[in-house]
Amino acid sequence: MKIVGFTNIENKIEMVLKSDSSLMVNRKPFFIPDWSCDMQYTPCVVVRVCKLGKHVAAKFASRYYDAIAPGLNIHAEDCRKQGDYVRTWAFDGSLPVGAFQSLDSYMPTDLIVDIDEAICRVSELMIIRQGDLIFIDRAVPAKSLVREEVLREDMNGEELLYCKIK
Repeated sequence: MKIVGFTNIENKIEMVLKSDSSLMVNRKPFFIPDWSCDMQYTPCVVVRVCKLGKHVAAKFASRYYDAIAPGLNIHAEDCRKQGDYVRTWAFDGSLPVGAFQSLDSYMPTDLIVDIDEAICRVSELMIIRQGDLIFIDRAVPAKSLVREEVLREDMNGEELLYCKIK
């Protein structure tokens, strides 16, 4: 499984990779690591790839994903400023993901990259496979993590994402 994402770095949209251990599900808490003093997060959406593809054309991109979930793209801002991009993005637990929803029930409109475009761009560089995840940041400023804070996203009274910061 690959986890590939799109994030805004200094007003430029960049593609980043996360390790599979970055994925955090089932309401597990996120523990702020002791090696960073400036942990931040950006709300994102996580798209689940459902089909094998390479060089997917935009008009066919919607056939390659079947569900979407709210997520949090957590990153170490102090490491990013030092140019340590692996440590910035790819650490354990840095992508809490909520419950996957059907595409017609949950679709934020403030994504920094259109989902179809994201599928095309990733599939130009590497084969996408069933089970891969593509996350796309929302167009909102990053916020600092605060210990004991609870981050959540609800829709129609149903909790989709819950993450306690420790």
